[in-house]
Amino acid sequence: MEQQGAGGGLGVSLRRLLGTLLALGQTRLELLSTELELEKQRIFDALLWAAVGLLFLAVGLLLLAALLLLLLQDSHRLPALVVMVLAAGGAGVWLIGAARRRLQGSAPMFAASAAELEHDRAALQPRE
Repeated sequence: MEQQGAGGGLGVSLRRLLGTLLALGQTRLELLSTELELEKQRIFDALLWAAVGLLFLAVGLLLLAALLLLLLQDSHRLPALVVMVLAAGGAGVWLIGAARRRLQGSAPMFAASAAELEHDRAALQPRE
């Protein structure tokens, strides 16, 4: 009789342990899903900045072409066009640099998941 009671207790304990492990796995998968979503948003944000930067570079190139066309024109138009070319080109270079910094300056992918798994592993280590 005592063995049956102990076996039933062991079965219940194993089911609880399995339930806990499944809950832990579900939490980790949810964290991983959240990190994937954040990474997707970060990449989209960087691509958007790069696209705006490329747009300004394109405008700069168009203004440079207009500058070359107007080179022999009235001298008052030339300085204004030079300023526009430099402003558009500078803005484009700055925006592309900002996009690059956003991609390089982030934490490694799944850093929070790795830290939580390390925390779990440390908690399961036998204590002395």
